[in-house]
Amino acid sequence: MKYLIVVDMQKDFITGSLGTKEAEAILPGVVEKVRNFDGRVIYTRDTHGEDYLNTQEGRKLPVKHCIRGEEGWELADGLDALAQESGAGIYDKPAFGSPELAAFLKEENDREPGYIEEIELCGLCTDICVISNALMIKAFLPEVPVSVDAACCAGVTPQSHQNALEAMKMCQVEIRNS
Repeated sequence: MKYLIVVDMQKDFITGSLGTKEAEAILPGVVEKVRNFDGRVIYTRDTHGEDYLNTQEGRKLPVKHCIRGEEGWELADGLDALAQESGAGIYDKPAFGSPELAAFLKEENDREPGYIEEIELCGLCTDICVISNALMIKAFLPEVPVSVDAACCAGVTPQSHQNALEAMKMCQVEIRNS
């Protein structure tokens, strides 16, 4: 089985409080990738509460975003419908990486060793949540090939996107379409 992990493709990161033109630019490619993916698709959502500004992350990045239940927390238009149609799993995560997602993938693979052929990631932000999830998954499943589609990712800046791709490459995450 192949898995596609779509990381934090939420309105606040695309057109909302932390949106960028680079994030807007990758959305059509991510939608197309999900539509044509031959395997299982799982989404993550950055998820915060109303007390976000009082958290450690909120003090370091004082921009309210991805507040549970608000429009900016929702998956991007196009992806939300695809997730609902397919009944895809969605992991809400209060931090950059999702230990629950990595543990789920490990359990899936442990039931039948070799069950997971490959795990591919795409989404936002390359330099924060994509890299965090890719490295966590690699740590939980060191023998499963993990890749990132660079053309379907965007970072906080183009330079930090590129830096994250290079760092993942050094950790044996395959970088595609760079």
